[in-house]
Amino acid sequence: MTDDELREGIRAAAYLEGDFVLRSGRRSRYYLDKYRFETRPELLGPLGARLAAAVAEHEPEATRLAGPELGAVALATAASLESGLPFVIVRKAAKEYGTSNRLEGVYAEGERVCVLEDVVTSGGALLEAVQALREAGLQVRTAVCVVDREEGGADELARHAVRLRSLFRAGDFVST
Repeated sequence: MTDDELREGIRAAAYLEGDFVLRSGRRSRYYLDKYRFETRPELLGPLGARLAAAVAEHEPEATRLAGPELGAVALATAASLESGLPFVIVRKAAKEYGTSNRLEGVYAEGERVCVLEDVVTSGGALLEAVQALREAGLQVRTAVCVVDREEGGADELARHAVRLRSLFRAGDFVST
């Protein structure tokens, strides 16, 4: 699948117009519903390959991937299968039973991790995941997302020493 075919597949599956409130609290006239592209194998497979390639290019020292719940778990799985890199799941909060983990999966303190994300707007959710990983002793300096909405997320992450790389930008999808 070419990049253009993948972009058009994501747009056809997940681009919605209307009046939406984003996680950041901002209103938007469009929404990219990540679950509509992450749950389709014909899109998830190529996304996993593109994400794995982006990790290899932008964070070649990564020994592990990370996927914040819930949206990025499918992406981390697909990229892990493609790259052979293991991954951890970053919970929004530590679970209140069993191991009480915030990070799920096996990892070693000091490892370099590349965080994967679906859609980045302000960067808030991604930054929370980065902080959880760093608190666990993991090194994070790069994140790769499927779509950067170009609404300040990259700048916010940069203020916390994280470079954001994206497969696509909002302008690739937005109708004018």
